[in-house]
Amino acid sequence: MGIIGAVTQLLVSLLVPLGLVWYGRKKGWLSWKALGIGALIFLVFSQVLEKALHIAVLEPGRPALKGTESVTLFVLYAALAAGVFEEIGRYVGFRWLLKQKRSYGDGLSFGLGHGGVEAVLLGVLGAVNVIVLMSLIQSGVFDKTIAPSLPADQAELIKEQVLHTPLAMYVLGGLERLFALAVHVALSLLVLLGVRKRQFRYVLYAILLHAALDVLPALYQAKVVTNIWVVEAVLLVWAVAAVLFIRWIKPAFEQGEEKR
Repeated sequence: MGIIGAVTQLLVSLLVPLGLVWYGRKKGWLSWKALGIGALIFLVFSQVLEKALHIAVLEPGRPALKGTESVTLFVLYAALAAGVFEEIGRYVGFRWLLKQKRSYGDGLSFGLGHGGVEAVLLGVLGAVNVIVLMSLIQSGVFDKTIAPSLPADQAELIKEQVLHTPLAMYVLGGLERLFALAVHVALSLLVLLGVRKRQFRYVLYAILLHAALDVLPALYQAKVVTNIWVVEAVLLVWAVAAVLFIRWIKPAFEQGEEKR
């Protein structure tokens, strides 16, 4: 069942963003430039700058800050880090890289690029990694070539996780990427509205909302919360709220003129 789950996660994480790109083209709101800038901003601010900070301040391989075992400080850092980097990144993208691309459709496209590339990196590549490892384990290649280079307990842990992760966990992994995608689009529109109004407080709102979203996953990572279903249920609520916000905020772009 593991291979079916990994393939399911891969397909959900890949086909839904691609389907939204196709839908955006069909409806006429898709901007390829905004889509590309959204993806670029995620890669630079989240995968390069934020990851560099993680290396500097986090203990390798475990959820703790260097120099302290405080769970509160770790959760505070984990909740704020993504929000600060990603929302500032959105601001930079809209403020300086998309000066002529600030319509409602541009906000949708930016969020789709931002959340879509995250879905590919986490959902698709994660599933591909599982599929490859599963093939290596089942063929015996893992035990002959990879396991000897790892500590015995680590090699066994990898095999246990790959071979015995329930199907539902993979499906949940794919759905989580969709939840995150909805939130990325909503936050992109919020930041864009602030850029149009020339009011930086909207960026601060986005940072605080992003941080609030990340508190529960951070608590789960720190093993304070242990029920993954509770975490995902709350993320689903955030995703529904994001979709409602995306629809609700549309008139603000259609009626309001951008301040110059």
